Amino acid sequence: MKLYDDTRAPNPRRVRIYLAEKGISVPLAPISVMTRENRTEAFKKKNSLQQIPVLELDDGTCIAETLAICRYFEVENPEPPLFGKTALEQANVEMWNRRIEFQLLGTVGAYWRNCHELTKALEGRIPEAGEQGKKRAEYILNWLNDDLEGRDYIAGDNFTVADITALCVIDFASFVGISIPETASTLKTWHARVSERPTATA
Repeated sequence: MKLYDDTRAPNPRRVRIYLAEKGISVPLAPISVMTRENRTEAFKKKNSLQQIPVLELDDGTCIAETLAICRYFEVENPEPPLFGKTALEQANVEMWNRRIEFQLLGTVGAYWRNCHELTKALEGRIPEAGEQGKKRAEYILNWLNDDLEGRDYIAGDNFTVADITALCVIDFASFVGISIPETASTLKTWHARVSERPTATA
């Protein structure tokens, strides 16, 4: 078993933090997205979309998509429960994880792809779309700050994959130039709390 990984990308980091929270060790197979190692024909056989992370099992079966990989391990290693225990907890985790992915990661990704210096060689960039993504991301960060009031973690009282997703997306946003607003004190407190977890450096 091995995990195809790039230490600079947010989605592989989500899996690494998840595995660290579970105490699971999986060998990492480095794949450089910046040098397009994921765009080879050999890697395309592992994931036809040529994206990472990808978990390759011992029998050669490959699982792509961050949450799919985490759910595989959740069934095999249910403690501690990072997708929630009860039906309501699991629904809340799913709701918040999707919100962070669709509302924040997508908009940050739009800015990264269309406006960042490191992606300037990409064809078909639309700077206006990137700037709109940045504005939307800033709005979502303020919305998340307000909604988080009264909770210790994104989906409730316990640390879950929703917190992992939010941490990795917000850190990636900061890297590309979209920071938590200075007035978002609740979100800043949450970010400091989860960043102090030993697994955050995985």
